[in-house]
Amino acid sequence: MKRILASLGLGNASVETVLRDPNTVPGGVLQGDVYINGGSVDQHIQELTVGLQARAEVEHGDAEHSQNLEFARARIGGELQLQADAHVHVPFELPVPWEAPLTAYRGQHLTGMHVGLNTQLHVAGGVDPGDLDPVSVHAMETQTIILDAVSMLGFRFMKADCERGRIRDTSQKLPFYQEVEYRAPSGYAGLNELEVTFITDERACDLILELDKKGGLFTEGRDSFKRMRIEHGTVEANGLAHQLNDYLGSVVGDRPLL
Repeated sequence: MKRILASLGLGNASVETVLRDPNTVPGGVLQGDVYINGGSVDQHIQELTVGLQARAEVEHGDAEHSQNLEFARARIGGELQLQADAHVHVPFELPVPWEAPLTAYRGQHLTGMHVGLNTQLHVAGGVDPGDLDPVSVHAMETQTIILDAVSMLGFRFMKADCERGRIRDTSQKLPFYQEVEYRAPSGYAGLNELEVTFITDERACDLILELDKKGGLFTEGRDSFKRMRIEHGTVEANGLAHQLNDYLGSVVGDRPLL
């Protein structure tokens, strides 16, 4: 009877994951420990994996819905015959992709962002989803400088999200990209919003700016795009703010703020 119950998902092993530090940065490493507790019967474990996932918006025609997309995975344990009531400890390290979406900037959570570490115990006949532990991905130095420059120009953060899809002509590797959205200050009278996207690697950060321009009396509003490649360690916030201000002023036709 116990084996029948186990095949129905009752009396199975349980999994608990403990992150040594839930805070990380793009290009960093998450470390933790997985604790497997045997159930009421012996079970054959096929493998144990951990992965990073983010909530992303997915478009289908005119409709849009949220979906959890995994963007990193590591196999941390192979086949194992788990005895009933046994206890197994598995430490792990999981590299964080350079393109990992940010959930925090200068210690503040970015509204709209959800990133977590999943733990999956693969057994015959299915997968035990195990734990889902929240992870905070903080802006690395280059990204912090860029967001500092945007804030220096008076842009007000609204929200951030991930969009499934690819940005053309970039080195993007993940199946989605992040947009950090800002409300434009009154000094840029021709601009509604600014969206900031990072495509980051170990050498530099590709910065993509999307400008939502206001329409005029006889014209419709439209979007403009700019791409900049900023190598790590080569920029400071004040100089970048002047550079962005000159560009924004040239696009919206208003007097620069700086």
